Amino acid sequence: MSATPPPPGLEAGGTNGPQSNGAFSLENILGKDHEAVEHPGTDVTPATGWDEEDTEKTVAEGYCVECEDQPAEVLCETCADAYCEVCFAAQHRKGSRKGHVVKPLSTREKKKAKANGVHGTEAEASAADGELMKVDGSDDSDDEDWERVVPGSAIEVLGAQPAVGANVGEWFIERAKFIPLRLTLPERKFLRLLEAALSVSEYTDKIDTLGFGLSKAKRIVHQIRELCAIMSGLLLSADYKKGQELFTDRDFQANAEFYQQVFELGRRHKIMNPDKMRTTYGKLIYLLQDSQTPEVKDLLSFSCVKPIKTIYSVLEDHDGLALLRDDLITIATKEIYSEGRPRRDVQKDIKLKERAIETLSARYSRNGLSQETVRQCLYSIGDNHAFLRANRDPCERMIGYLKEYFHPQQSKDPHSSLAIRSGKGGARLSHDHSKQYAYVLQSLTLWREILHDMFHLWSLAEQDLLSENVPYRLRDTGQGLNRVQAAPKTSRMMHTILHKAQKSVGTWIGSSVIHMGDHNVPNALLFIDKYTQIYRILLPICNTLSQIPTLAAKPALRSYIDDEFGSIDNCIREILGDFFRHGFDGSGADNFFDAGSCIDGRLTSAWNWCSSLEKKRYFPIFLLSGFIGFDGEW
Repeated sequence: MSATPPPPGLEAGGTNGPQSNGAFSLENILGKDHEAVEHPGTDVTPATGWDEEDTEKTVAEGYCVECEDQPAEVLCETCADAYCEVCFAAQHRKGSRKGHVVKPLSTREKKKAKANGVHGTEAEASAADGELMKVDGSDDSDDEDWERVVPGSAIEVLGAQPAVGANVGEWFIERAKFIPLRLTLPERKFLRLLEAALSVSEYTDKIDTLGFGLSKAKRIVHQIRELCAIMSGLLLSADYKKGQELFTDRDFQANAEFYQQVFELGRRHKIMNPDKMRTTYGKLIYLLQDSQTPEVKDLLSFSCVKPIKTIYSVLEDHDGLALLRDDLITIATKEIYSEGRPRRDVQKDIKLKERAIETLSARYSRNGLSQETVRQCLYSIGDNHAFLRANRDPCERMIGYLKEYFHPQQSKDPHSSLAIRSGKGGARLSHDHSKQYAYVLQSLTLWREILHDMFHLWSLAEQDLLSENVPYRLRDTGQGLNRVQAAPKTSRMMHTILHKAQKSVGTWIGSSVIHMGDHNVPNALLFIDKYTQIYRILLPICNTLSQIPTLAAKPALRSYIDDEFGSIDNCIREILGDFFRHGFDGSGADNFFDAGSCIDGRLTSAWNWCSSLEKKRYFPIFLLSGFIGFDGEW
């Protein structure tokens, strides 16, 4: 096979093989003298800064000056900048900006923005009075005002799951667009192959380095060689004959479908199982991120990325979307659990579910859509319900505990007070009891909403990470080198979820800053990783609290609880009170300025509380309930 022609503008003299100043082609890059390959279209001066990428660019006409991906809807005459409604509310909520003069853009200007290709992909959050979000993270003082959230226009975020037997409407249609399809047995074989290849790969160790003299051209060469090595090994392991041909001809394009399928399997499996591939998923995403750069894509002559196979896409291809509107689907996808239920009732539910699955698979199977595929779609929806129960439901349980054991306005005694003061016990914030109660409630509500739409967020995060138009920069963020990349789609969805949470609680305490693409949260991958850990914090606490009455049934343990805490309720209230105070006190950041009440800082404080659990006097209660750590199995 002849070498793939270089992209326009990258031609160089000499095509008979690698030379001291060889052409930037796949043949020369994979040759023995790859160190001598140069990029004629790129300045090969040794890198002197953290990165050579220049991402500064002017905002296109008609775009919001802040998020740069939504049509501008209002003009701040004081700032002389155009914003979408959400960004204007975020930037002008407090301080001197609150009094800025604003006027809506004319219909003609909005149409002009849409004519330029600007279309909002996410639900619009209406904030016409500019009173929705606080953006100044420094306003965490004692005199912090309670902000009343004014209801805006409807936000298209899905609500709770329809009850069993109820009319489902379009709920499953919208949900299925972001639920990946469960892997089949043959696909799992390829998944094991991919995981094995990624586990021994040193891709990020070799690529994400900033050595002296490492130019952009040499980094691209390293990326391509490492990428080709991984893909060659995958194909050789799956099919020895094809692998041998690949090593001879280096024709990666001929096996493009195989590579796309294998990489898609890994991404799909991770979304369905966030606790899996914890060390390999990052390598996979960064590898695919590099494969999307124009230089690499042109040299390989194909893209390694294909859309995730979802329930919606499978059914849409075979005209089977009516399955998702059938009211029987609530029974066929219901999660059955046995805790506290008679075996007879559990067996009855199992039989009803199996009968519903068989009925639906027979009713909607057709040419190209087998009964097994229909079952696989139904099982995948059931997997999503299991994900919600394990991840979202602990948030609801903690909200229930907060309302049961603490009064929203006042505390009965000092032991039941949630008040915190900056500097005391490591706290960064100062709140009285009622303000801290509202702060904890809104934080748990926000986490619940995020986890409810996690699959949607994950889909948008991958779109941002693998976008050809959003480059990343390698930066030292204080926690090592990280790929700093903007995430406009994920950020937009987060603002929509935040607005929904604000409306549901009615008031908002603290900052509404969402860190994305900065030194706190460098990219969408780390953002997703942060919020998939929430259940690791809350679930062990919920399990411990639920087991305390069982422990107290033993006389010796009951005596210990009575002597140490006074009663079972006092024990539960002390654990909850300490968590609600110091798990939401703004602590845990590397420095004073990064701490506080921002959206991501709330989760940082909770992790900080987890790290000090063994120092608490109630820690033996956790051990007696079977607690082995926040990173264990429950």
